[in-house]
Amino acid sequence: MSAPVVERRETPPRDGSLFLRTLSGEALPTPPVWLMRQAGRYLPEYRELRARAGGFLDLCYTPALATEVTLQPIRRFGFDAAILFSDILVVPHALGQHVGFVEGEGPRLEPVTSRAEFGRLRDEIDLAMLAPVYETVSRVRSELAPEKALIGFCGAPYTVATYMVAGRGGDEQAPARLLAYRDPEAFSELIDRLVEASAAHLVAQLEAGADAVQIFDSWSGDLPPDEFTRWSTEPIRALCERVRARVPDAKILAFPRGAGAKLAGFARAVPANAFGLATSEDLRAARAAVPAGVALQGAIDPLALMAGGAALDRAVDRVLEELGGAPLVVNLGHGVRQHTPPEHVGQLVARVRRNR
Repeated sequence: MSAPVVERRETPPRDGSLFLRTLSGEALPTPPVWLMRQAGRYLPEYRELRARAGGFLDLCYTPALATEVTLQPIRRFGFDAAILFSDILVVPHALGQHVGFVEGEGPRLEPVTSRAEFGRLRDEIDLAMLAPVYETVSRVRSELAPEKALIGFCGAPYTVATYMVAGRGGDEQAPARLLAYRDPEAFSELIDRLVEASAAHLVAQLEAGADAVQIFDSWSGDLPPDEFTRWSTEPIRALCERVRARVPDAKILAFPRGAGAKLAGFARAVPANAFGLATSEDLRAARAAVPAGVALQGAIDPLALMAGGAALDRAVDRVLEELGGAPLVVNLGHGVRQHTPPEHVGQLVARVRRNR
């Protein structure tokens, strides 16, 4: 029996959102701008709140605090979109995997490395456990100006699986890749479960008031082409289709970080409204690789943002020159780094908008 089509929560009309207009295929003279990890440790107001919030997951699961963190960079910089403050690992957490965060070291999970250990996981995601996340979405949307978009998100199945199998974060992909080679049926079972869980999580965010959702595939870029198709492209395609089956008008961004030459096949297969680009991408080749009218997002170097000054201006201008004239969302090729001076973020926004 097919799942019902979701009726979106009523929100004020946002025809003035430059971000949503771009995702609908408009090429704007001055593109919208937001940054991955725009809410985080580089902001003194975040550090102050984080110090009194308890653990990282406590911050993610406390709607009043998560709402405040989400809105902090909007107040300071006036970005065209806010992104929900949460984490990609709430999905395995809601599937029953133990997830914790060690200060200064990042996430730690109880590894799942075999079908027997998969038995510890729930068959379906516990959305009730994530109710505080959806309450945060609703709160943020009610406090944002109508022209500011709100982005929900999840990790791509492959990226989340690398954390679940390795039991830790960062670029520790070897355990998951070895499992995929040694027992592809077991790894496929995990990926399939993550497709279903992630789709339910994205739909719940859209129901709560998110205007768009982004799928982060941070670690698939190193996969060989056939493995990339099997473990990144096809699961993300299936994830998009499941979301659209419930929310037909859903705006979806897909970020296959470091896809390079594999982007063309990915963009043909995945029905997204926009594709994110890492700093390493050839921008002109990327524009040629995606269908006409589909937006690109990126791809300023986070280190250029940290450097500021003329180097940052050149990095911004390069993106505007090489990707302008078509739908474009200005962003970084990855997230804002911890020691980035906040004034450099202001410089980036001003540079993008100098003709607005």
